[in-house]
This record gives sequence, C-alpha cells and structure tokens, in this order.
Amino acid sequence: MSPAQRPKFLIVAASLALALASGTTAASSDRPDTYPDARASDPAKLGWMVGSPPPPDRIVRFEDGSYWRFPALRWSVSNFRQLMPTVNVSRGLGPVAVLPTALRDDIDSLTFTPLGAQRTMTWRESLDANYTDGIVVLHRGRIVYERYFGVLGPEGQHGLMSVTKTFVGTLAATLVAEGRLDPDRRVDSYVPELAASAFGSATVRQVMDMTTGISFSEDYADPTAEIWLHAAAGNPLPKPKDYTGPRGYYEFLQTVKPRGAHGAAFAYRTANTDALGWIIARVTGRSVAQLLSERIWSRLGAEQDAYMSVDSIGTPFAGGGLSTGLRDLARFGEMIRNNGAFNGRQIIPAMAVADIRRGGNPADFARAGYRLLPGWSYRNMWWVTHNEHGAFMARGVHGQTLYVDPAAEMVIARFASTPVAGNSANDPTSLPAWHALARHLIATTR
Repeated sequence: MSPAQRPKFLIVAASLALALASGTTAASSDRPDTYPDARASDPAKLGWMVGSPPPPDRIVRFEDGSYWRFPALRWSVSNFRQLMPTVNVSRGLGPVAVLPTALRDDIDSLTFTPLGAQRTMTWRESLDANYTDGIVVLHRGRIVYERYFGVLGPEGQHGLMSVTKTFVGTLAATLVAEGRLDPDRRVDSYVPELAASAFGSATVRQVMDMTTGISFSEDYADPTAEIWLHAAAGNPLPKPKDYTGPRGYYEFLQTVKPRGAHGAAFAYRTANTDALGWIIARVTGRSVAQLLSERIWSRLGAEQDAYMSVDSIGTPFAGGGLSTGLRDLARFGEMIRNNGAFNGRQIIPAMAVADIRRGGNPADFARAGYRLLPGWSYRNMWWVTHNEHGAFMARGVHGQTLYVDPAAEMVIARFASTPVAGNSANDPTSLPAWHALARHLIATTR
C-alpha cells in the first residue's frame, strides 16, 4: 500500500486496534482528567446519531474511525451492530432464567479509598469517575444493585472488548475438562496451517494462559507494531488496491514470528485468543460464535441474543468482538460462581471452573509489570487476584468488567466507556470499590 493510502486505511485499523484488549498501562499524558467528565460527555445528552438524518456534527461512522473518538465512542460501544458486520450468538428458544431482585439502598453511600489516594470516595461517585454505562451487582443470585446511564438500557447490548477473551478461554477450558482438547499438545497438531508461525511450536496451554513467545506488540504509539497488521487484516472494509498483507484473522496468525521462549513468562497478546479461537473451531467444527451459543448462551436462559464482530470472511473476532446485554453478562458470572451450574443445569464442567479459580503462576504474571495488580495471575484467559476472597475477573479496555467474589457470593458486571483505554486508568477507583462492596455484603448478610 502506498504511503498516501496507508494513513487513510489505517485510521480504521487504529480504531479497531484500540477496541481490542487489555489492561495496558496508560501514558502519563493520557489521563481521564484531560477529557470531559461523565456528565458532560453523556451520549444521550449530546444527541449522537439522533435524527433522519442526524446533524453532520452528530454522525459517527465506522469507515473513517470517527466512531472510536471520544466522546462519540460512548455512543458507539452500545451500538456496534449499527456500524460493522456481525454474526449472531443466539440465546435459543427457551425461557429466560429470571434473576430475582432485592435492591439495596445502602450501596451508593458505601465509601472506599482509591488506590494511591488519601481521600475516600463513595460508590456512586466512582460510577461517574469510571464513565459507567451500566452496572449490575448480584448477591447470592439476586440483583441487589442495577443502574444504567447514557444510551444504554436494560434491553441494550454493549461491547465487551477483551472480556470476549474470557468467554473463549472458558470454552477452551470446557473442552479440556471434557477430554476433547489436550492442553499439552502442540498448536500445529490441531492447526497445521500454523506450523511455520510462532504458534506452531507452542502448546495449547501456553496459548490459553498467554505464555507464548511471540512477536506481537500492542504499543499503539509504534506504527510498526504488529497490532496494526492484525487490525488491518481484521478490518472488514475493502483493502486498498496495492495492499499485500493478510486478509483476515486466520491469514494474519500464520505470519506471527517468534520472540523469546514459550512458557517463560506471561505476556498479554490479543493474537493468542485469535489462535485459540482457531484451535477451538478446528476441534469442534464450530466457530466460537456458534459454540458460544450452543454450549453457553442457549443454556444460560439469557434475555437477549449476543453478537460478535467479524472480519471480511465472517471469522468472529475472538480477541474482543463480543457484545451482550448487561444482565446476561451477570448470568454468565453467576454460573461461573456456582461452579458451572445455572438455570437448573450444569453448563460448564465444575473441573473447568476449578482450574480457572486456581489461577496461573504469579511469578510468570509478575514479569509483565502490572504495577496495580501485585500477586495476580492469569489462567484460561481469566485474571485471578489471589486475594483473601479468591476473587477473579474478566477485563476489557475502557472499563468492561466481570468480577466474581466467591467468599462474598457476589458478581459484578459493568459496562463503561472511560476515555482512556487502559485499565490502569480506572483500576484505582474500581478494584477497591469491588472489594469494599464484597466486605460490606459479608458484614451485613445474616
């Protein structure tokens, strides 16, 4: 592709890349306090995409990347299906598993001290601080707290970003528990097309726990980082005429080069989840979207279908393409809290959940340098705190969260649109809030 075409084409690839994943550390110059606050950036008040047609200054588009610019992204995260191609994740035709409600009036005033701060903050203040779009708290399977903001309502769906990875990891852990997937086998024994790539010599377990030695930088400030090639490959829009790179996620994975030794350390890389999605598809004969519907979503008693974004040949984006309803995300978390059982059936093998909760090697995790996550580990694409409650969670950029605290019998599902992508921007006012609520529920439950 020519130098003139590259910036125009990659502006959308950039926005796709930023939607990918993780908890990368936010740059010091990229702070939430440099943006309009939650109320000033409220997408409903700003009127994005309202009208027939909307005013020109209130239109967001996928093709030019404007959908991912703040504050427009606060509308986009609740409306991905209007902007890009997707594939459905059906809930099936069964009845909804009703979540009992027992709302509490003592949560908004709960106080905690943010990480690195001297002054306390209330739970309600933290929702604005983190640009919360919706939050549900379950305690012993009952909804005790539920709030929606902006353009999201109970009937809406919201992008999960890298919480998607946790669903893919859970599917893989299920296949391992069932004996259909051998975590000690090499990747190329399942997907021969990856034999010449860095993934070929890795084990499935190393992919599941992101301890592969692959060359895959997610430094968005580096124009040569592999994340740009990944995003360009997955971009479903037509490629420039002189584009010669990979044309989909599967083609991209075959180009990944080695860097370092497999199994040496944890390194968060979105490409691992795409590779795992390919392995799962090859083992089961079903795409991750189809398998998610058949094995989890249609058994969960979900209220709504979910959906996943896809590349130009319809491959679901395993690394970050899932959108769901908030209560349905909470149902999934409650199922995991109950060792894989929910809606009157065993949905995920208890053995798989036990393996998730055990976590990975904290020493491997520590090498990744997550300053705000001391003592944590990563297992089956779940983040494990190893705190006194045994809490573990799923995390996605811009504040997407599924937090499970077994000791408190608590599940928190949150959608957000924090202007800074990396979770280090919202962790200080999120992680202590989750733990404070867990302690409060334990202390006030008879």
